[in-house]
Amino acid sequence: MAVKIRLRRMGMKKAPFYRVVVADERSPRDGRCIEEIGYFNPLTEPETIQIDAEKATKWIKNGAQPTDTVKALLKKSNIID
Repeated sequence: MAVKIRLRRMGMKKAPFYRVVVADERSPRDGRCIEEIGYFNPLTEPETIQIDAEKATKWIKNGAQPTDTVKALLKKSNIID
């Protein structure tokens, strides 16, 4: 089972809010997840990024691959280099 760290879209139409989740790569974007590790709100000024660093590093060490967008968010919040 390949595991990804990716975004799950929440919120209303034209008002997105994202949760950072750990999920099987075969599950749908907004489908079942293994664990929620944070959230991202692009509508606030500045953008709100809240990710649990402990959980994120634990999952990365266990082999979970972050998507490109999540990798950029992790770099912004100084969780990975």
